Amino acid sequence: MLGIVVSGHINFASGMRSAVEAIAGQQAQLEFVDFLESMSTDELEAQLLAAKQRVDTGDGVLFLVDLYGGSPCNRAVNILLQDPNVEVVAGANLSMIVNAALEREEFTLRELTDCLANGEFSQIKDLRQDLAALSQDEQDETDGL
Repeated sequence: MLGIVVSGHINFASGMRSAVEAIAGQQAQLEFVDFLESMSTDELEAQLLAAKQRVDTGDGVLFLVDLYGGSPCNRAVNILLQDPNVEVVAGANLSMIVNAALEREEFTLRELTDCLANGEFSQIKDLRQDLAALSQDEQDETDGL
């Protein structure tokens, strides 16, 4: 099974942990690493590497980080550059993390990375637009179309 490490600024990762566990329960091979104000970026990278080692069973490790170009992203990329069995996706959100955790047994590391990066599991929706489309569909059914 793919390992997953979630990281972000301040309490992003620990906040995501509590939300993910509330929705999907505790998950094996899933670690959360906060980048706290008191930490150096070297300390962050050491914690990311330790988390990677804990979740890695040989199938690969996916880092999900909060911001592209932020310290958690940059330090995860340092690990990616040293290990061809590591991928990094930036812009992580709750639905992405939950879907990655629940779907990872069905995908290779590359396939899951592509799905997440291309928005295949996206929960980002414009609700006004969705409701308008639903209303139009119901109107079409009423009109016999």
